[in-house]
Amino acid sequence: SSWAFNLGMRLSRVLLAAPRARAFSSVSALSTPPPARPGWRPIRKLLAANRSEIAIRIFRAANELDIKTVAIYSKEDFGSLHRYKADESFLVGEGKSPVGAYLGYEDIVALAVREGVDAIHPGYGFLSENAKFVALCEQHGISFVGPPSKVIAGFGDKTEARALAHKYNVPVVPGTAEAVTDVAEAREFCSEIGFPVIIKAAFGGGGRGMRVVRSADELEENFLRASSEALTAFGDGSVFIERYVDSPRHIEVQILADGTDTVHLFERDCSVQRRHQKVVETAPAMGLPEDTTAALYADAVRICKGAGYVNAGTVEFLVDPKTWNHYFIEVNPRIQVEHTVTEVITGVDLVQSQIRIAAGQKLQEIGLSQDKITKRGYAIQARVTTEDPALDFRPDTGRLQVWRAAGGFGLPP
Repeated sequence: SSWAFNLGMRLSRVLLAAPRARAFSSVSALSTPPPARPGWRPIRKLLAANRSEIAIRIFRAANELDIKTVAIYSKEDFGSLHRYKADESFLVGEGKSPVGAYLGYEDIVALAVREGVDAIHPGYGFLSENAKFVALCEQHGISFVGPPSKVIAGFGDKTEARALAHKYNVPVVPGTAEAVTDVAEAREFCSEIGFPVIIKAAFGGGGRGMRVVRSADELEENFLRASSEALTAFGDGSVFIERYVDSPRHIEVQILADGTDTVHLFERDCSVQRRHQKVVETAPAMGLPEDTTAALYADAVRICKGAGYVNAGTVEFLVDPKTWNHYFIEVNPRIQVEHTVTEVITGVDLVQSQIRIAAGQKLQEIGLSQDKITKRGYAIQARVTTEDPALDFRPDTGRLQVWRAAGGFGLPP
């Protein structure tokens, strides 16, 4: 039988981390409005348009805010834990694949309207960056726990995001201004900037639709493969090309914004990757010069303010360890898998913050201002993925039979 499982399980392990002293309490429930003012949208019932770990995380935050919760599940997830962690649960996607069930946003919004849902939290993956889904929520008066649809659409197009970075003087890696449509156009650009280059999907992320090209002989095959993979993964085969930065640090800045104020919650280091997929995330990043981190924070806040960003987001950068120059990659307009390490070092509950902002609360009202956000300690998150070493490390599936947590000095039991 298979030795591993592909549940995408994540483990957070904290080293020398401080207690979460400033985690928000549930004293002020969002279902009870504060003194009347414009922009307040009371949330009494919240649906998590997701499954598994992140859905449970959303339900925990909502429960602490005295908000009723709604789970959705596919037929295959009938016995999944997230279904039983919510106050109500509903089957979705009958006749669809296990993944397709969570992508049918029209059915999910119709369910939310029927059941009197005030807000939808998308989690990560699935519909979390689908601007059409967000627009449909807006159309039906459902609060989306994330940025507005126009912001998601803007950052979803990586070429448009690069243009926005240029507009607000945030440095980017030299690359094509627009999507590259054919190999001839790709050759022309590469002849101007030289090799190596990296081909990236214009829409989507997660390391799919990316190919490093080190010579002209490799260009055509990798261009076609990247475009094909992007089409399969994101429904759009558009790609763009950038100069490849060899052995960079991958640093991302967590932000929160309420439409008026924008703050950062320091950085995470996601440099340990395999096949362009994050494996280990740490907070804070170690060994970065102070002027580099200060520039990263300033650029992250500036581009989000310029875009009219609202709610939680992550601004990703490449940092060249030879020069300490940094380059904008993208903005992820959602909660990240690795948000937990930021919560540990700051004591800020990011998911509760998301829900409060979606209800119309300002950062000041939930006790967040840049001078009050501090960091203490160090946190590591390691992603457990499943691959079979006997089959060239191909993805593997199966049932987890035994689990033994790590132990030792400095690690909680």
